[in-house]
Amino acid sequence: MYEAHFGFRQAPFGLTPDTRFYFAEGSHQEALNTLLVALRSGEGFLKVTGEIGLGKTLLCRQLLNALGPDFVTAYVPNPAVTPRALFQTVADELGCEGGGHRPDELLKAINQQLLDNARRGRRTVLVVDEAQALTDHTLEAIRLLTNLETETYKLLQVVLFGQPELDERLALPALRQLRQRITFTYRLQPLSRAQLNAYVRHRLEVAGTQDPALFGEDALRVLYRASRGIPRLANILCHKALMAAFGPGHSRVGRNDALAAVSDTDSTTLPWGAKLWLFTQENLGLVCLALVVSLGLAYVLSAGFTLWLAPGFAP
Repeated sequence: MYEAHFGFRQAPFGLTPDTRFYFAEGSHQEALNTLLVALRSGEGFLKVTGEIGLGKTLLCRQLLNALGPDFVTAYVPNPAVTPRALFQTVADELGCEGGGHRPDELLKAINQQLLDNARRGRRTVLVVDEAQALTDHTLEAIRLLTNLETETYKLLQVVLFGQPELDERLALPALRQLRQRITFTYRLQPLSRAQLNAYVRHRLEVAGTQDPALFGEDALRVLYRASRGIPRLANILCHKALMAAFGPGHSRVGRNDALAAVSDTDSTTLPWGAKLWLFTQENLGLVCLALVVSLGLAYVLSAGFTLWLAPGFAP
């Protein structure tokens, strides 16, 4: 739509978790570094949580890309499955052959594949996204998978990505055995004001812009306050702000374009001063008329009051 107008090779603010746009700063990079160090040192169970829209799935995919050839990975993007279905998914991801269909047969095939990977000097990692959707029985099945080990190290390492509800689930007494096995945990945080500015510019540069200041400082200030530093909301707002600037043919995104994006987006917030400014911009004629009427009324009242105070005035 607006890519050619602004000189992009591709849309810069899509919602698909594209690792080409991964932003290597802030808590996301700290979490990635923590995960890589822990996995390379052989830690068995890791957990990353964060609110909706903070980019957990993108971080998950970046981790899978960063592990390298010394690791074999199994990725479960939709864990709302039964324990048997989980075992089947893991077996398929690891390339197990002839594992049967019963849970015990699948578990035996997975164990054999893990041993084969270990003999080739490769670690095996199971990555589960949206882990807050796991049932208690499926969480227990994951714990059983981590029982697969040699005398010296775990055959399977597990990383859970989930919303904060995952922490609440793991705090239940019934899941205390699993909770005790988690050796590293990390909580993602929203972007700071400076990080959001850098995030927007980073995505613009990856998309191919020749103007790193395409978004003005006033526009970025509005976008940060409205998105609260949540990357998904920032993407939605930036996309709409570009559309608002593209319509009248602007070469850059200004404050009014950002305010227009906010007014068109649910789940965003703005201080009352910004809302008043936006209302004024959208209803300039009405505001001017109200101002003229108010001034006229004030003049009439003032003149009447002055006349009433004049000597000899008799009502």
